[in-house]
Amino acid sequence: MARVSMRLPDIGEGITEVELTEWNVKPGDLVREDDVLASVMTDKATVEIPSLFAGRVVELACAEGQMLAVGADLVWIETETDVGTIDAPAPQAAAPMPAALGQAGAPSGPKPLAAPAIRAEARARGIDLGRVQGSGPDGRITMADLDRHPPAKAPPEVQEVPVIGLRRKIAERLSATWARIPHITIVEEVDATALEALRAGLNEARAADQRLTPLPFVMAAICRAVAAHPGLNAQYDDDAGVIRRFGPVHLGMATATPSGLIVPVLRNAGQLSVQALGRASADLAARTRAGQLGPEALTGSTITVTSLGALGGVASTPILNAPEVAIVGVNRIVMRPVWDGRAFVPRQMMNLSASFDHRVIDGFEAAEFVQALRRALEDPASLPFDPR
Repeated sequence: MARVSMRLPDIGEGITEVELTEWNVKPGDLVREDDVLASVMTDKATVEIPSLFAGRVVELACAEGQMLAVGADLVWIETETDVGTIDAPAPQAAAPMPAALGQAGAPSGPKPLAAPAIRAEARARGIDLGRVQGSGPDGRITMADLDRHPPAKAPPEVQEVPVIGLRRKIAERLSATWARIPHITIVEEVDATALEALRAGLNEARAADQRLTPLPFVMAAICRAVAAHPGLNAQYDDDAGVIRRFGPVHLGMATATPSGLIVPVLRNAGQLSVQALGRASADLAARTRAGQLGPEALTGSTITVTSLGALGGVASTPILNAPEVAIVGVNRIVMRPVWDGRAFVPRQMMNLSASFDHRVIDGFEAAEFVQALRRALEDPASLPFDPR
């Protein structure tokens, strides 16, 4: 038997080090070729590192939560073939993991599919993921699945949760954005009565899982508003002192996942109808939550929309997705009495909360953009729709 070292591969995009967020193996485990050894976090995404060959894991290079340089030793494996020290293959975006080997060397069954945050929570609760039935795509285990499973032990009075992986990246990025960029936030109310009536009509002939939410209407309205105000569909490179304005609208879509908030990119959103935006955004959100996106799907957005749906509150103060200069927050729709000049009438009202980089976007320009967005939403029939 030869003791072989696998090294962390070059992940590309100038990345020199990554955070090791999860080990999928431990010393003594038997692995087969292509079994996932570990998950690492770059600035863009979580990626999985597969094994190049079969053998027994001897030693791990570092602990979860530690940084590892590209080219450094990742793991040592005993194998029957003397192949020397080699680089691990270029990693892929998180995907369903192959079966692992049991201690006797025979397949022990598929390893439960779960995001790193779910695995950490399961360990904290003392839950064996092998006993949990996953309800997510391809049987992936979700937080709701953990909540339905009784814990093996009572939770401690105080639980210390290491801030690693995506959660640490989110904390670092938001702290830097808030400290560096002076934000201005404008909250405007929108009469969504006509929008909701149109949406109800469009959904009559749709299956329950294909019904349109208000979000694709907001997306279409954003694309229309930035066509009239192109300065908002931009990025500010303050190090170079350059504002980059974009023609196409590559819409960032803030998406809640078990691991934290991720912003995948819906490219060329301005070329899509409301119905197409509904399909594309639903598909993008599902693939994001299932960990099926690579780094290329998480970069290049020109303006971002964020919505908590029915939980959206009355107003919010969204933080910019730097280097973008604008973000639109969508709040929940509520029925309120509105004065029409003669009497109070019930109307379905929704607030928009939009934040801007005040270094390059003046208050007047921001207000004009918000008003253009409001007008588009209050006249939803003017938005692009597929022919019936």
